[in-house]
Amino acid sequence: MTWAEKGLGLEDPRFEGAPGDYEALVVLLHDKVDAALIARATRLKVVVTVSVGVDHIDLAACKARGIVVTNTPGVLSEATADLAFGLLLAVARRICEGDRIVRGGGFRGWAPDLLVGTAVHGKTLGIVGLGRIGSAMARRARGFGMKTLYAQRTRLNEAMERALGARHIDVDALFQESDFVSLHCPLTEETRQIVSRARLASMKPGSVLVNTARGACVDEDALVEALATGPLGGAGLDVYAHEPEVPAALLVRENVVLAPHIASAERETREAMAELAMENLLAVMEEREAPSRV
Repeated sequence: MTWAEKGLGLEDPRFEGAPGDYEALVVLLHDKVDAALIARATRLKVVVTVSVGVDHIDLAACKARGIVVTNTPGVLSEATADLAFGLLLAVARRICEGDRIVRGGGFRGWAPDLLVGTAVHGKTLGIVGLGRIGSAMARRARGFGMKTLYAQRTRLNEAMERALGARHIDVDALFQESDFVSLHCPLTEETRQIVSRARLASMKPGSVLVNTARGACVDEDALVEALATGPLGGAGLDVYAHEPEVPAALLVRENVVLAPHIASAERETREAMAELAMENLLAVMEEREAPSRV
């Protein structure tokens, strides 16, 4: 049996009472597959997550039991990069603030000081994590004539760096030198609160943070302070540390654009994610190699 009840998830009483009945779990990123659940799911063979991130799954516990874990990378890279760059533009050019003014009847005509933002073209973009999504972000930056820096543990080869127009740099230096910083790293113990109070304080005056990775990659208390007192000029966020909760201090800030975790929310992308998830499921149950085993 496979558990994949739409909209209910692992908290549904029908699953909670009998996890040992299932050989496969098809889960979303809000479903916590922890060691306790794995211990109770005595027949479990595979956990199929319809997401790229796997921070909601205890990988060590799965490995110890010989349980296969699969995810859905690649198919959502372009969609996520589109949303990330959209957030970057919206913050820099104060688009959402303008929308609120127009809808509220406050637009009185053109004025030289109305919603003056910051340039994007020609500025420096720092990308934390130049994987599939980060690389897609770098390609978009080239179209805006941006200088791209990236930080990650393993440096790309020179040919890939040239193709993306990206230069490898230490993560601390990236925060110091970038006009825009965009997060595209997985959530691990190493990247948890990688956007720390110290790194935020080191950023350029008026700089912008974009996060479409995981909310816990950012120290949200420090982010609020940096937005209120500087040096940060704005932020574009699609993810939050304790979803669906969003810090009240972020909700009231005009220099923040908030999206409800919709980076992959394109019909074509969501369908591709579902198809890849089912391919993974069938492969494991038929004792074949899964297309995207973690």
